[in-house]
Amino acid sequence: MSAINTSIFRILMATAAAGMLAGCSGGPSSDLIDYAEKIKNQQTSRIEPLPEFRPYESFTYAASDLRDPFTIPTFSNQQAMALPTATNGITPDFDRPREPLEEFPLDSLRMVGTLEQNDANWALINDTDGTIHRVQTGNYAGQNFGKITRVTEFEVELTEIVPDGIGGWMERQATIAISE
Repeated sequence: MSAINTSIFRILMATAAAGMLAGCSGGPSSDLIDYAEKIKNQQTSRIEPLPEFRPYESFTYAASDLRDPFTIPTFSNQQAMALPTATNGITPDFDRPREPLEEFPLDSLRMVGTLEQNDANWALINDTDGTIHRVQTGNYAGQNFGKITRVTEFEVELTEIVPDGIGGWMERQATIAISE
């Protein structure tokens, strides 16, 4: 009986293997062949030809008769040459020692608080390095010769001295508000 069972088992295995091979032959590869034929038979689109480029036309820039943009202009009008350069008397004090907060642009400084000591108001200013400085009226801050004119609970008022564009100086008001 065992020889009969072995023979039946072999026949069943051979039949199963043949069925599996037959199932694989017409399956996915026939779909792939049909898809490839469909793509080959599609109408091809026409590719536009490359546009024709015009040849490069050279340009000779002759500026020898024009004014150099890096030199101060000379005026032919005598009235224009007699422009006042610094008649308002405002000039920064270049001889005074620089203070630590003058290294930083004014917009990078942050007011973080105030102190009151002996009836004097002090402002606490945080610079970009994280150092907190104590300043009062008369100190300097910012890169434009900004002199602190008033310290309040919410802001520090400064008067900066900036170039006016015609060789002189002018004053400009600025503030550093407290950060929230």
